[in-house]
Amino acid sequence: MAEPAAPGRPPARFHRVHGANVRMDAARTRATRVESFANALCFSQEPLAPGEIFLVEIEEKEPGWCGHLRVGLTARDPQSLPALPEYSLPDLVSLGDSWVFAITRSHNRVPPDGEEAPRERGPLWAPELLIEQLRIPRDKLVGRSRPGRYSHVLDELYRTNVLPPTARRSRIGVLYAPRPNGTADMHIVINGEDMGPSARGLPATRPLYAVVDVFASTKSVRVIQVEYGLPSLQMLCRLVIQKHIVHRLAIDGLDLPPPLKHFCKHE
Repeated sequence: MAEPAAPGRPPARFHRVHGANVRMDAARTRATRVESFANALCFSQEPLAPGEIFLVEIEEKEPGWCGHLRVGLTARDPQSLPALPEYSLPDLVSLGDSWVFAITRSHNRVPPDGEEAPRERGPLWAPELLIEQLRIPRDKLVGRSRPGRYSHVLDELYRTNVLPPTARRSRIGVLYAPRPNGTADMHIVINGEDMGPSARGLPATRPLYAVVDVFASTKSVRVIQVEYGLPSLQMLCRLVIQKHIVHRLAIDGLDLPPPLKHFCKHE
């Protein structure tokens, strides 16, 4: 039976070490590039646990630049870098022990043993995402539009991963799945869909930090906290409410406490 990934971990946030053009909020959960298109490299505060996903949502875009968000993993402690690279690709990767990819629809999948193999895909509406032997709650993995007249249409596009992965409010995560031989595969998840292994042979015995490069047309991202283990009562209430309404604006007419209404509409 698949095991839940990384229960009981501290809240995810960005590392104090980051690119010169990045401005962090006080909690270090939002990273905004304030000028140019580069020097916006960010890392997770802590090394990831096996199966722990570091998940971000694209909050702002900046048109006029060529390129998008880049994510990956590094076995290098950010504090040990003598100088922070300007780019994740190729600068950080060329230092070694780092695996970073630009976000695209058909991702850089690495087939096993050099041969293309069909990916096992569970239904996108399933409550959990299964990767290898890992079980990750899907609820927070999928982007949601702001409540409005067409939010029910947009939410369906996010849920079925139809929108471009670099669209505003898309949620993109990175994790590693250990292998029996002592190595690990890196997986990138876009709006609740596993894009398959992007890199193999990572050193699972070494600390692996998430890498987020707020590059070019991606201007701002925020960290999304993922809850592992059994869902909370609040989460279960939201799932039941959303199942029985057509439109999120209809929540305003329900006889519910205001905090629960807000949670159902916005989170």
